[in-house]
Amino acid sequence: MTDGLLALTAGDVRLAIDPAQGARFTSLIVGGQELLVTEGYGPIRWGCYPMAPFAGRIRDGRFTFRGVNHELPQNLPPHAIHGTVFERAWEVMGPGELAIDLGEAWPIAGRLIQRIDLHEDGLDASLTLLADEAMPVSMGWHPWFRRHLTGSTAHPTPASPPVELAFDAATMLERGADGLPTGRLSVPGPHPWDDCFTGVRSAPRVTWPGILELELTSTADYWVVYDEPVEGICVEPQTAPPDFVNLAAAAGKEPPIAAPGRPTRVAMAWRWRDLSGSA
Repeated sequence: MTDGLLALTAGDVRLAIDPAQGARFTSLIVGGQELLVTEGYGPIRWGCYPMAPFAGRIRDGRFTFRGVNHELPQNLPPHAIHGTVFERAWEVMGPGELAIDLGEAWPIAGRLIQRIDLHEDGLDASLTLLADEAMPVSMGWHPWFRRHLTGSTAHPTPASPPVELAFDAATMLERGADGLPTGRLSVPGPHPWDDCFTGVRSAPRVTWPGILELELTSTADYWVVYDEPVEGICVEPQTAPPDFVNLAAAAGKEPPIAAPGRPTRVAMAWRWRDLSGSA
């Protein structure tokens, strides 16, 4: 721990994780280049943070589960967004391992564990949710990758060409006027996206031409991609779509469940490759 940060290293790769800020990756330096947006609007628009026990929005912060109505804080009014752990302090359990309870904002008790392993050519991360009683659950990560690489704070470089995204999915969830999925499916439309996809046919890849390529894989079945023209782009693996619990209810189904003795787990891997010819 340095200045409250959990620091992992592998060769010249440096990953900083801040337990106090939602166990988010606050910095990832590969080959002298900072890959993540390191500051932004509030806690939502920077770093890479875990989302649980729900990923994305819950419409109006309300849902019904097994006949009981629940209300969540509307932290992106009028909706609840990105779970209850990305703004709160986590406990460091060991090298690359952190844990947190789901907090008072979530109506059902449980605990979340995040594990991260760093390598010279990538990283592996997992989230495991241990439920005290049955609950709906959706989990994932929300990375903000820089649109242009500019070296690091210690060693700045001229801005790189803009990042390129390779993303191929069979299906996009139709987005309503309120930005939330309607429950209907469609063929992926044109960029820019702020959309949820499934049926991904190849590993998503972000490339900074001539510098670095980063490939993402996950055990999650859904991906949200945000590539509006802002400071970064987001490629977010998650186990269910935004508003998953209300979508399931509208379809007459139960959402994904975690229960005692039945934890929910999701894994993510990043692998990078140098394109500069210097490695």
